[in-house]
Amino acid sequence: MAASSDILSLLHEVRPAHSLPRPFYVDDAIFRADLEQIWCREWIFAASVAELPRAGCYVTLQLGSYPVVIVRGNDGAVRAFHNSCRHRGSRICSKASGQSAKLVCPYHQWTYETDGRLLWARDMGPDFDASRHGLKPVHCAVTAGMVFICLAETTPDFAEVKAAADRYSAPHRLEDLKVAHRSSIIENGNWKLVMENNRECYHCAGSHPALCRTFNDDPDLVGSDDSLSSPAGAAHVARCEAAGLPSRYLIGGNEQWRLVRIPFVGEAVSYTMDGRAAASLIPGMPFANAGSLLFFHYPNTWNHFLSDHVLNFRVLPVSATETEVTTTWLVHKDAVEGRDYDLTRLTEVWTATNDEDRRVVEENQIGISSPAYEPGPYSAKQESGVIQFVDWYVRTLAETLGGPSAMAAE
Repeated sequence: MAASSDILSLLHEVRPAHSLPRPFYVDDAIFRADLEQIWCREWIFAASVAELPRAGCYVTLQLGSYPVVIVRGNDGAVRAFHNSCRHRGSRICSKASGQSAKLVCPYHQWTYETDGRLLWARDMGPDFDASRHGLKPVHCAVTAGMVFICLAETTPDFAEVKAAADRYSAPHRLEDLKVAHRSSIIENGNWKLVMENNRECYHCAGSHPALCRTFNDDPDLVGSDDSLSSPAGAAHVARCEAAGLPSRYLIGGNEQWRLVRIPFVGEAVSYTMDGRAAASLIPGMPFANAGSLLFFHYPNTWNHFLSDHVLNFRVLPVSATETEVTTTWLVHKDAVEGRDYDLTRLTEVWTATNDEDRRVVEENQIGISSPAYEPGPYSAKQESGVIQFVDWYVRTLAETLGGPSAMAAE
């Protein structure tokens, strides 16, 4: 692996408001540094709480070399564990999701309670102490109906983001939502390209015809990043705040996360082809035209909280040039498919948009992989969110590698 000093030298080559040098998007050593210094240290969005509706429900994920299982216990608590048996290390839960009264290793049937305690291990002798062989826990926190995990021994403070996200998302009643649909795709691009692409809509008009029916891509009309830098965005925020919907732009955690509510195009109320609601109104929402509450948390999630449904997006790195993107659509638990929502209508805009973004990212990766690539300038007007994300990434990686976080001057 490349030495930390080598990566720090590359970080010092990053020019402000420019894309990153080629190695940051293609190099295996830098990818491993990303995993070790960022992904295994930061809070990572892992699953929607709605995926764990009952005791024994679990979901799994692979974060770098770490298989993790998240399970709802008999006491209702959501916990995360390393998905590795304490006997000989076999992965316990191999499915992406499921439900089981106990967690049973398929290799030798060591059996664990949903709180991680080892309950049964056959023929281990009288001196065997089961209490010393429970599943290894992973730090786990819940906010805004989302489960975050952290692999680090000591976690970054999560209190500020939890308080803010819980307050902003409260009107959407995440505890009363269920999963309507979930999809995962692999994008053949570096995880940073996936996040950069999401953090701007400079490309939207040319790439996302369905999304642009309702999502306004004009920064002069809705604000470049904060929804308050335009009259329309500011008016929407004021209207929503007056109705009890926290909406004003909020950024925290060393610019790692942000919340803001933005308006749709015209009279649209949801991400649909005709702009009309995709599902029945979430009880308690004051009106349908509440726009979209955006919640970003680096390095791996963006989310849309609407008046009729919620969209959670999860990014997981697979390799230096592969990224998994998972989308979960949530509706009110009492909504009935075919009566209160049509699944195709609910999902078609973002299904199309995700595939369009996949193609954009993959073409971006192909171009960056060329030795002829050199970093280009971002548009301050159109790509302020990308600039902010790249600054966060460079600063965070430099600090964890033990170097100064300041970038080289232009």
